Amino acid sequence: MKEWFESWFDTPYYHILYKNRDHSEAELFIRNLFGELNTSVESKVLDLACGKGRHAIFVNSLGYDTTGVDLSQESIEKAKLSASDSLHFFQHDMREPIQDAKFDLVLNLFTSFGYFQDKSHNEKMLTSIHAYLGDNGRLVIDFLNAEKVLNELVVSENKLVDGILFKISKTVENGAIVKDIRFEDDGKKYHFQERVQALSISDFEVMLERTNFEIEASYGNYDLADYNSNSERLIIVAKKVKK
Repeated sequence: MKEWFESWFDTPYYHILYKNRDHSEAELFIRNLFGELNTSVESKVLDLACGKGRHAIFVNSLGYDTTGVDLSQESIEKAKLSASDSLHFFQHDMREPIQDAKFDLVLNLFTSFGYFQDKSHNEKMLTSIHAYLGDNGRLVIDFLNAEKVLNELVVSENKLVDGILFKISKTVENGAIVKDIRFEDDGKKYHFQERVQALSISDFEVMLERTNFEIEASYGNYDLADYNSNSERLIIVAKKVKK
């Protein structure tokens, strides 16, 4: 059976539901992050789980050689419309190594972690990243703040987008935050789920140490304020260390 992200991300309805994401906020975050990291313009950057490439395209506009990968072939085909000699896109499962490639900075943004039914795949993903990061390379994970989300869980809501009424409910099951999405279009009923593990900063500390990363910093929002239990996000900057 397919995991939830293999079907949901490849439907046009996913992009309809989330069409109003804030691009200016994403660009501000990238500018803040790259300034804080003092990233060399010679750095090669990988956007891991890039979707249609909104972050990768902006990173590339700042002068960085940028690659975006995603499991969704539909998203990659859209992203490829913006490809150039210094901006590359291809389909890839983030749990697997990328052969014959080295990157100086890997970005895993907008809660693109903790998707897997088998939690051991989190470390499989991190091990793969370690293999294609150059010496002293960095990994940035932009994740939800699970503590805040669990404390403020919105059990149900409806969203009307492009004439489609999305009926959304949220529950917690086996340590995962589950978003149930139901809607009807052209007389046909649809049902999808999103399932993200409710990982704490302590969970990340353990996983990163086990896969030979060292956390350098943690932030709580896109302005890079310090992280705490009430922060909007959990943003981790980790440095590759030798095995």
